Amino acid sequence: MEYKSQKNVAGVDEVGRGSLIGPVYAAAVIFKKGFDKKKVKDSKKLSPKKREFLENYIKKNSYWAIGTASKKEIEKINILNASLLAMKRSILKLKLKPQIIKVDGNKKPYINNLNIKSVVRGDQKIPEISAASILAKVSRDRLIKKMSKKFKAYLWDKNVGYGTRDHLSAIKKFGITKHHRKTFKPIRNILSPIESKAQLIKINSILSRPGLQGGV
Repeated sequence: MEYKSQKNVAGVDEVGRGSLIGPVYAAAVIFKKGFDKKKVKDSKKLSPKKREFLENYIKKNSYWAIGTASKKEIEKINILNASLLAMKRSILKLKLKPQIIKVDGNKKPYINNLNIKSVVRGDQKIPEISAASILAKVSRDRLIKKMSKKFKAYLWDKNVGYGTRDHLSAIKKFGITKHHRKTFKPIRNILSPIESKAQLIKINSILSRPGLQGGV
């Protein structure tokens, strides 16, 4: 199904949900008049050089904002709620109020007096979401590559924190860093049984609190 563009449409997408390290990033984008929508595609389908080139074009020709949720927030409220929080922060930072907001996926943040719609595979259908996907990915990848300089053994400059064979092998050999998300299953599996049990008790305690099961 094709979605027709509307005036003051904000596209929102996140990146980093599946990573084992660091924050989750989200971007919100509203195109300025004259934006060439044919230029933008889902960031996952583009080369790093192409994404960086388009980042400059998008920033110059749109209203945009980046929102993040930290590793500590991810561990506290879970990755879904942290992703929604990052989206919410990016939307609220926009200098132009959108008439409608289209979020990639089947979940969406809630913000008073804003019309927010979720669009499954929106990064492939909505140019504004595709542009947001590019900004979020380039911004987060840049941070992870900077972090990798102090933790070269984990090859974050190549895997950007995802659970590749080399990354998991490095964790088993050298242990976890302060950037690893301890609530994620691959990390919990590597922690000692005592550490892992304590972490699970903490997670279950947090998630049992009212209000943390739904959206942000």
